[in-house]
Parts: sequence; C-alpha cells; structure tokens
Amino acid sequence: MSQRLPVGTTLEKTDERAAVVERIVRQRPEVESVQVTIAGSGGGGVQTFFGGGSSNVARHTVTLAKDSDTEAVTQALRAAFDQRDDLGDVSVSQAGGGGPGSSQVEISVQAADQEDLRAAATAVQKSVESVGGTRDVANNLAAETPALVVDVDRAAALERGLTEPQIGAAVSKALQGATIGQVEIEEQRRDVVVHERPTPTTESAMEDVPVGSDLNGKEVLLGAVADVERQNTAASITRVDGRRTALITATPDGDDLGGVTRDIQAAVNATQLPAGASATIGGVSAEQQEAFTQLGIAILIAIAIVYVVMVATFGSLIQPLILLISVPLAATGALAALELTDTALGVPAIIGLLMLVGIVVTNAIVLIDLVNQYRERGLGVLDAVVEGARDRVRPIVMTALATILALVPMAMSLSGGGAFISQPLALVVIGGLFSSTALTLLVVPALYLLIERRREGRRAPRDPLAEAQNT
Repeated sequence: MSQRLPVGTTLEKTDERAAVVERIVRQRPEVESVQVTIAGSGGGGVQTFFGGGSSNVARHTVTLAKDSDTEAVTQALRAAFDQRDDLGDVSVSQAGGGGPGSSQVEISVQAADQEDLRAAATAVQKSVESVGGTRDVANNLAAETPALVVDVDRAAALERGLTEPQIGAAVSKALQGATIGQVEIEEQRRDVVVHERPTPTTESAMEDVPVGSDLNGKEVLLGAVADVERQNTAASITRVDGRRTALITATPDGDDLGGVTRDIQAAVNATQLPAGASATIGGVSAEQQEAFTQLGIAILIAIAIVYVVMVATFGSLIQPLILLISVPLAATGALAALELTDTALGVPAIIGLLMLVGIVVTNAIVLIDLVNQYRERGLGVLDAVVEGARDRVRPIVMTALATILALVPMAMSLSGGGAFISQPLALVVIGGLFSSTALTLLVVPALYLLIERRREGRRAPRDPLAEAQNT
C-alpha cells in the first residue's frame, strides 16, 4: 500500500492575464478604482497542499462612479471579454444584488466515488449550460491545479528504516523550509525561514530531496522510496454531511428567478446520472423558496387575524367571510399587473400581497358597516345595500385612486435605488387595489344581498293556515 502526498504548484500566466483584464476594465470611463486579488499566483515555486491549495483565480473588485448604469457596464465588459480567447474563463457579476445571501443558483451533486462524482458533475454542468437565462455556469471540480504527487512505497521505505511520517516531514521541510525564529522589520514581526537547498520545482528535483538515512547511515533520496509524478488535482474539496460534493453554480440572467429555477430543475431531472449519484438545487433559489413559504404563512395568519377582528366587530361569523372575498379579488388584479408588465413573482411581490390583505378589506368593511347601519334604521336588505353602495362609492374610489397615484412613481422606477424591490411591490398593490375596488363595489354587495335574503327567509315565521291551503 502507498500513501499519496500531493504537492501543489500554481498555474502560469495568472498575473499576466489579471493585468490584461485590469487594463480592459480601466478603459471604461465609469470605473473609479479596481482592486485585484490573485490567489495562488506568484512565486513561481511549489506550494504544499498541507496549508491550503491554490485556486489560481484573479478577482477584480470594481468601483463605479456615482449614478453609473451598472447593468450597462456589466454587459459591456462581458462583450469585451467574450472577444478575448487568451484570458481563460472570465465572468462578470454585480456584487450584492440588494438581497441577502448568494445571487447564484447552486446544484449540489453527490456520488459514491470520485469518478462517478466527476462524471455526474460534468453532465449536470452541460445540462445547466443548455438552460436559457443562465450565465457564468461553473463546476468547482473542473478547476484543477497542477500538482506533484509523491507516491510512497511503504515496503521500500521500511527496508531502509524509514516511515511515511518521516518522509512527509522531510518533503515538507524541503518545500517550506525551517522556521528558526522571528525578526522585527518596520514594527512587524516576520518569520525567519531557512532552506538548506534550493526549493525543488520539477519531478527530478523532488526525487533528489534527501528524506533521511538508512540503517547503515547512508543518505536516502526521495526517488529511492517514492514515485514522483505531475498530476492535475481538484482546486477545492467540498463535503456535505460527510459526503464529497461537487457544486455547480449558475447566475440567473434576469429577474425571473422562479422560471430559471424551474427550467434548471427540469434539465437536471432529465440528466442521466451514474448509479447512486444525486443532484439537489440550492443557493438563491432555495432561499427564495424558504422566503415564499414564510411569507405564505404570514399571509394566512394575517387573514385569520383580520377575520377574528371582524367577527368581534360585526358580531357575525358569516359577514366577515363576505368581506374576505376582497382578498382573492385583489390577488387577481395583482397577478394580472405582474403579467401585463412581465414582472416576475418574487419576494417583493409577495410582500405586496401581504400588504393588500389589510388594505383592500377596509373598503369592504366601510361599505358593509354602512349597510348594517341602514338596516338597523329599518330599511330592507335591498334598499340598505343600494343606499350604502351609493353613499360609499365616492370615498372608496377616491381613497383607492389616491393610493394608486401615490404608488405610480415606485411602479415606474422613478423613486431612485432599490427599484428591483419597490417596482414589483408597487405593481402588486396597484393591481390589487384596482381590481378589488372595482369588484368590491359589485361582488360584495351582491353576495351580502344573496346571503342576508336567505337568512331572512329562514328566520321568517311560518304560517300554518297558508301551508294548509297550499296543500
């Protein structure tokens, strides 16, 4: 049996490509500053994996001038990088996004062994890339780092009186050197590292690294007890619940996250995976689904609270149900507004529906309360409904119209930043108010009249003589 001691190296030309990308970014007049962070570059030497690997990624954090069109700059940079084939994989995304958590859809792929995991991750990546509305699809298993792998021959090592930990320590010392102390330079303490010989950077140089002495006191080189070869290894290893996992990430190219998620789920379901492999969607789509669930529960609780308050106010179990008909009437207009404006149903839209529960019921309450007052004064059901609707139509319409007009700037994205939140919310409230106001003045009085007439018919005293004549 052998033990593998991976020793990582950095990809070449990372610094050069990062410099080219920075020059392209700085050509945009909207760019104020660019901060570049390069992981795993520089030095040109060999780095051990014992203290962390190399990702060979250059990240450019760009700050734009105030009032710049971020989306336009993003699209322009993508177009510029698409024309360059010498820069590797370059992706451009907007930081933050105004919402919590990640802005990417993540697909977690798990399998029984490494080969099946790699095959499943590649298949899922190709399926996601075929889905419209996605960009910057990445597979964390696809990012590989060249590495020198030391394969220790235990039998050969034992014959020379060496153990695997001894060999590993010798290789680590040859690569990292030995820390013999610290020195203070410009008020900063730095380690003093001593290398007995130049750091090995090739397979042959690694084989010439001394790893100890045999039983006769003769120096033993690494090549005598181990095989050294160059391989590509995964830049990062992810485990979920103890199982090795590959992460496929994709950025939605638009606001319709729900639609993109459904398309991705359909593509993943249609993908042929190796036996025992599975793929689960997470990331921002999972966060949205959780938010939908919580807001749905909040809407149900709000409806229940409104119903209880109205039962206590009207002293009836039936009339509050008539008033609650305004809620589905409002939802109809809200969804129609989203459909007409091609706006996705997201968390801001659901919050708007939650607001509508309290807003639209007030119009019905005002109407039915006046109808009940007229009935207490002696008017019949029909007369009370007609008079109440006639007296309340003007204030109800004026109140709804004032609210709608006040929300128009938000719906037209004239209210400044955060339009991705304010616009769907305003559209939902406007559409809900429009439909509920129009239908409340028609549907609620009609239902009230129908139910109250039936209740009065049941309460009417029976005439035995009339019944006998009818028989």
